[in-house]
Parts: sequence; structure tokens; C-alpha cells
Amino acid sequence: MAEPASSYYLATATPLPAHTLLKGRREAAVCVIGGGFAGLNAALGLAERGVTDVVLLEARTPGFGASGRNGGFVFGGFSRGEDALLRELGPVRAKALYGGTIQAVELIRERITRYAIGCEPTEQGVIWANWFRDDRPLRERQALLARHYDTHWAWWPRDELRDRVHSTRYHDGLFEPQGFHFHPLNYATGLARAAIERGVAVHADSPAVSLERRGSAWRVRTPEGEVEAAQVVLACGGYLAGLRAHVDAAVLPIATYVMVTSPLGARMPEVLRTGAAVYDTRFAFDYYRPLPDTRILWGGRISVLDRSPTAVRRLLYRDMLKVFPQLEGIGIDYAWSGLMSYARHQMPQIGQVEPGLWLAQAFGGHGVAPTTFAGEVLAAAIAEGDGQWKEFADYGLVSALKPAGLLGAQLSYWWAESRDAWKDWRERVGKV
Repeated sequence: MAEPASSYYLATATPLPAHTLLKGRREAAVCVIGGGFAGLNAALGLAERGVTDVVLLEARTPGFGASGRNGGFVFGGFSRGEDALLRELGPVRAKALYGGTIQAVELIRERITRYAIGCEPTEQGVIWANWFRDDRPLRERQALLARHYDTHWAWWPRDELRDRVHSTRYHDGLFEPQGFHFHPLNYATGLARAAIERGVAVHADSPAVSLERRGSAWRVRTPEGEVEAAQVVLACGGYLAGLRAHVDAAVLPIATYVMVTSPLGARMPEVLRTGAAVYDTRFAFDYYRPLPDTRILWGGRISVLDRSPTAVRRLLYRDMLKVFPQLEGIGIDYAWSGLMSYARHQMPQIGQVEPGLWLAQAFGGHGVAPTTFAGEVLAAAIAEGDGQWKEFADYGLVSALKPAGLLGAQLSYWWAESRDAWKDWRERVGKV
């Protein structure tokens, strides 16, 4: 997919550090394939642990994929619900995995400060706004998080929520004070710069075109060079490299959409009196946040279709007006899409798939903290022999059943969307 000129993040990006194509042959201790958050965090985590003989290969530029196109929300958890983790793993293991993402949020904060990354961190928390009158899902999740995960989200009754978010669409909500939001592409660029400063060789415009075992090492080839490394990390996300068929077969590339309004200026208080990021309780939810220049970034929908900026703008503008009709007529200056990788079990696939071949993919739409966690898990495994990666063994390379899986994913989304609409209608006519 061509790099979208319509991305707000690209328009406001910090210049990338100087990089070169990989040319010729070189050896390394570790070769990381993929310059998104997972790959960058793995490379930087290795360098921070003293492994500096690391090569990172990126087909385009660092942060090109979902890492540089997402909503910029930074908070804990996975796409898989906390209740499901409890059922599948038990309370001890579930809490440990969830806690890893909470620690990752703090590591992101720490790295922003340590490496002076200019990514506009906005420490105003995250709101989970209730689309429905039924408050039981919020009450149950709030209690579950407190009891099993030692995580405490504040209850906001309807009047308190509407005092901050000026929409009659919502009823009540939960507030996550530890969450924040930022400019994800600038953060990715900052990670790349930090890795380079610590000795990692970052090669952009250098797609890996083949991967083969060579004795006790791996050989990775690009169009103009090759790397021989004892360890390889595959971190390609939704932009599959085609290097291992069983790895690519385990994920679905799914698109999501984002747009950014024109500056609201003095009109911002008509919409938001909070700097928090917001998402709602539907399966097919909206997510949005105020930007420092008084724009609103708005995202939502998932699809197997990677739509044009014009189509994204049309769809999301309509969604925005359902929540904020007072914004009718506001300009939309940017709109884009990007590909995420989803697994059938809704959890990341993290670990060693063959001796010396490591994997971090399938972060779905909840990836900023989990990709950071994944990078730390793999860096610790490679540099220190740490075995935490085995805690993800229950969520391995399960076939995504492509191409039927793509149709199934779209039908599941439409079904969930229709179920939400049905519940909304029933509440409005007083039947729930």
C-alpha cells in the first residue's frame, strides 16, 4: 500500500534519523524484521541490555504500518477481554500477563523522558463511555479489574461524563487515570533514533525477501544485501513479509480508519472539556481524542477493505455527527487507513517458533502497550534467556483460515454491529 499523503501524523512528523539501505553482506547477533513498535521495542530492548550487534530491516520507514497510523491511545490490556483471560489462564497467569501491559505503559513514559522523544504525550487519562443505558457491563468490568488485576477505574455517572464530553449519546462511563495519548509516528521515530544511538543498525527501504536456515544461523536477504544472524525476530504485523507461510497463515490483515478535523479553536469546549482520549462500549466502537492544535482525531470501524481517504472521510464523518451533531460542517483535513494483524484467539502471538526464530505479531487494535511488552519479552529471552515468553504458549499460531477467515471476520463485525444497533433501538423504545 502506498504511504498515505493524507495522514495527519505524516504531515506533523519529526524528521526521521538518517538511514541507509542494506547493501552487501553483514553478520549480526540479532536481525529484527519489521520497524513498527514490536520490532523497534525488541531492538531497543536488546541494545539496552547490552546487545548492540543488532540489525533492523524495515521495508519502508520506521512506523510506516499500524504503529504510525493508530489512534495514539496508550493503556493496558489486550484485545482479548480480561474475563476471558481469567477463564483461560487462571487468576495468577492472567494477572501477570495483564500486568505486563501496565508495566509497558510506564516503560513508554520512561522512554519518552529518557530519550527526549517529542511525541506530544497528553496525560489526561482514557474514558470508556457507555453507548447504552445498561450499566451492567461497566459495573462488572470495573469490579473484575479491581478484584483480579489490581486496576482501578473510576466510575463517572452520566452528568459527570456529559460535563466533560458534550454528547447526549453517552450515559455513564469509566475513567482510566493511568492511560494517556500521544503522536504514535513521532514516538516510533524516537524509538528508532534511540536504537540507532545505542548501536542498532536500522535499514529502511530494505524489505526482507527471503529467510533460510544456514547451519546454526539464519540468512535474511534483501534486494541489495543479506544479514547472517544467530537470532531473527519477525515483527511484521499486518504487512506480511511472506517469509514463513505458517506465520503469515496465522493472522488476518484487517484495516481500520482514522480522520482528523480542521482546527476547532474556540469551539473545542462545545465538544470536549477534557483532554482525555475516549472510546465507547460497542463492539464496533468509535475512538477519538483532542489534539494539541485543537483538532479532533477520530477513528473507528474495522474491515477487510483498505479504503481510500475519500471513503474513510465519508464513513467517519457520518459516525462523528452521530455523537457530536454540533460539528456539522467542520472540515476534515486528513483521512487514512492502515492494516492491523488479528489472530482468531484475539491475543498476540509472541515467542520462539523455531530455534533462534522469534515472533511478535497479532496485536489487533490494542497494540501500543502490548507491542512494548512483546519487545521486552523477546529482548529478555534473547539477551538473558528469560522464559516469560512461554506464558503466551496458549495463544500460538492458530490458522486464520484464509481466505474464508477474511469473510468470516467481516461477517462477525457486521453481526456485532447489528447486535449493538438492535440493543440501542430497544433501549430507545423502552424495551430494555
